[in-house]
Amino acid sequence: MIYTADELNNADRDELIGIILSLQKNIARMTQNQELILEQIAILRGQRFGRHSEKMNVIDGQMSLFFNEPEATASEPGTQAEEPDFEEVVIRRKKKQKGKREDDLKGMPVTVIKHEMSEEELKEAFPDGKYKRLPDEVYKRLEFHPASFEVKEHHVAVYAGMDDETVVKAQRPKDLLRGSIVTPSLEAAIINGKYVNSLPLYRMEQEFKRNDVNLNRQNMANWTIECADRYLAVLYDYLHKLLYQYHVLQADETTVEVSKDGRAAGSKSYMWIYRTGKSYEEAIVLYEYQKDRKEDHPEEFLKDFQGVCVTDGYQAYHSLEEKTPGLTIAGCWAHARRKYADAQKAIKDEKERKGTLAYDALKQIGAIYKLDNDLAELTPAQRQHRRQLELKPLVDAYFVWVKNTRVKSCQIPDRKSLCLFRESGKISARISGRR
Repeated sequence: MIYTADELNNADRDELIGIILSLQKNIARMTQNQELILEQIAILRGQRFGRHSEKMNVIDGQMSLFFNEPEATASEPGTQAEEPDFEEVVIRRKKKQKGKREDDLKGMPVTVIKHEMSEEELKEAFPDGKYKRLPDEVYKRLEFHPASFEVKEHHVAVYAGMDDETVVKAQRPKDLLRGSIVTPSLEAAIINGKYVNSLPLYRMEQEFKRNDVNLNRQNMANWTIECADRYLAVLYDYLHKLLYQYHVLQADETTVEVSKDGRAAGSKSYMWIYRTGKSYEEAIVLYEYQKDRKEDHPEEFLKDFQGVCVTDGYQAYHSLEEKTPGLTIAGCWAHARRKYADAQKAIKDEKERKGTLAYDALKQIGAIYKLDNDLAELTPAQRQHRRQLELKPLVDAYFVWVKNTRVKSCQIPDRKSLCLFRESGKISARISGRR
């Protein structure tokens, strides 16, 4: 209600007190709402522009470009730093110990370029003609040669009998795609450019043209789809079955941008990622695209899996545990700490952060992280023993703190899945962690 000046002048003492108290309540409520809005803005800014350390490593930024570019394209109508040492540049990322140069350069073609003095130069330097040759001074420089293209013209011999009725041809290698000029090396370069180096097809088309090769992106898209269906799908199915032989898996999902899939622009799609646990030497990583985030997708993908799957707190996974005998869901600590981290980001003053429950929670989880990272190089059996001996008290203390402070960011019912990593040296404490 809005009061006029006359109404306030004519109001008695009790009415004025009531008006002031009502205004105070409204101001307090508005201030609280404003603080909540500012916190939400700070969190959203952090999510959009800040560092996302909790994302699954196997994604590596590839989802930032719209994922189904080949499918979308195929459907288009006609359409000053310190100079590095040589050993640091070639193959290895780390500078090797002395005596390792030959191993570093093993397998790389070397062209020896000799620099010698002519007889005239030697006579000028040594007039008496007395000299001896010492070991050469050797130094190396790395040359770069741009991509080269070669046309291989196949000539298949054709033979005919003297009666002109029998015609035979010499054997020829099978084409990657029947009637297509594409070769395994060319398609491998396209797939590497698109899915490893995140190059859009139109940029590869431009690069080919700079090398006087006319390959349009529609052709590249069609080749990629056909090769994926004909060859990679078989490998995918094989790896999917092989994945079930591992006791510990990890699963996560992330949004992806697709184009021209029959839905309105901006519709959310999801890439589900499944991989072997971090403790295994070999890694199998499989991506599965879906238009939504329904729990039917992990249920179908993991229907024959018996073991432990490390995931975030998404309820679909935990519901799947109830439906699938032999499947156990382990929680991810990186996701459990996320709300604490969001709460910290909403507080600008560093001193104020240190006095919050979120700060205390992050400090405790950080101690768990550090200790578990220290065990990363141990064998699974050794890691399990040390986890029981040293990590268990820290985890138990954290959940006692959660219960006593009644923190809602990580509910007590999650305790079972979050504590599961202590029982095995092969289970990761978090999806994004090393182990």
